[in-house]
Order: sequence, then structure tokens, then C-alpha cells
Amino acid sequence: MATAVPAQRPSLHAHSRYWVVPAVRAVLALAAGAVITFTRDAHTPAFGLIVFGVFAVLDGLVTGILSGMLAGRRITRTLFAVQGGIGVLAGVLALALSGAGLGLYLYLVTVWAALTGMLELYNGVRERGRDAAARDWLITGAITAVLALALLFSPADAVLVIGLFGAWAVIVGVFQAIGAATLRSAARGHSDGPHGAESAS
Repeated sequence: MATAVPAQRPSLHAHSRYWVVPAVRAVLALAAGAVITFTRDAHTPAFGLIVFGVFAVLDGLVTGILSGMLAGRRITRTLFAVQGGIGVLAGVLALALSGAGLGLYLYLVTVWAALTGMLELYNGVRERGRDAAARDWLITGAITAVLALALLFSPADAVLVIGLFGAWAVIVGVFQAIGAATLRSAARGHSDGPHGAESAS
């Protein structure tokens, strides 16, 4: 009787519940984008700081806590904890100083986007070929870093810079929703065992 050869796992590991993280982040980003897009007289510095502040605090908590619980390697979890802490700090400052004007909005959102974008991009580069979520981290980090550059070189116009953040939120929200669905499907494939995993050729 021939001995069954166990199916090999794919080289990219999909953590069974990590898809929850991009799913929740997608909801938060799409909500922020929708609020900016559909609220009348939304493009004022105070409104921008409040929307950004609420989003940054919630997204920071999700990124830091849930990624710390569900992400892969320890260094990856640590970097996401730092990224989440930056988001919470930026959000708290935005909410506490919501009347400070456009200058503070530009400074906070630009610094937040630069730091968190580079951290997420770095995680994606480090884990590429090892973690199924790495491509999503890389692309999300790159889009966020581009937001920082766009804000850095944009004129100090409230409608433009708040609209840029809203557009970023919609784009990232859609992308993370797709990523969450892909990761969930991959995790289900792993949980199915030999019948759900494809053999390496």
C-alpha cells in the first residue's frame, strides 16, 4: 500500500483570523471617506481635524491591538504596535486641538501619513514572500506615503487637503476590503487541510 504524501503548504502563510484586521480598517477608512464626501460644509479645518482625529484613534487601536493579537512574527506585531501608537497619538492631538486651524491639520496628517505609511511599507517589504498579507501592507503603506507627499507639496487650501485625505480613505478602504476577503479565503483554504491546500509543483 503506497504511503500518502502530505500536501505541502503554500510558501505564503495566511493567519487564520488576521483578515479581521483589514476588514475593520476598511470599514473605518470608508466611513471617514464617506463623512468627508457627503457632509455639507465639511471642508473646514476644525471638521477635518475632528474626522481625522476620530479615524486615527480608532484605526490606531485596531492596528496596534488586533495586529498584535493576530499578525505573524513578533517583529511584525511590534512594528504594528508602534504604528498604532502613532495613530492614537495623532488622533488625540487632532481632537484636543481641533480649533487650531489648517496649519495643525496639515502638520498632523502629513507626519502621521509619513510615519505610518513607511512603517506599513517596511512591514510589507520585510514579509514579502512569507506572509500572505505582505502585499496588502506594502500597497497600503505606499498609498499612505504618497498621501504624505501630496499634502507636503499641496497649497494650504482646506478644500483640497481635506479632500485628499477623504480620497485616500476611500481608496485604502476599498483596497483593504478586497484584501480582507482574499485573506479570509486563503485562511479557509488552509483550514481545510490537505483537500484545501494546493500542492507545490
